[in-house]
Amino acid sequence: MEEEKNKIYVGNLEYSVNEEELKKTFEDKGIHTKNLKIIKDKYTGKSKGFGFVEVENEEIIQQAIDSLDGKELKGRKLRISRARKPKPRFERGRHPRFSR
Repeated sequence: MEEEKNKIYVGNLEYSVNEEELKKTFEDKGIHTKNLKIIKDKYTGKSKGFGFVEVENEEIIQQAIDSLDGKELKGRKLRISRARKPKPRFERGRHPRFSR
C-alpha cells in the first residue's frame, strides 16, 4: 500500500485524548506538527482511537516513530507509523467484478 507523504498514523489512542493533548505529546519530543486530526465517529462525535499528524518532512516521521512508538499517553501505548493512502472506495452499486 502506498504511503502518504509527510503524514503519521497515531493508533491506540485513549478515547478521551483530544487534539491539543496529542499535539503537546509531539511537541514535548521536539516534533513540530503542521496539521493534526483525531478521527471521530460521524454519528456520535466520539474518538475512534486513532488519528493522523502531518509534519514538515520525511525525517520528522522517522523521529516521531523512534521517540513516540510504544510510549504511553493516558495509560495506553501509542502506535506510531507512516500513514498509508486509503484504499479506493467503489461507487454505490458498482462492483469491480460486475462492470458493464
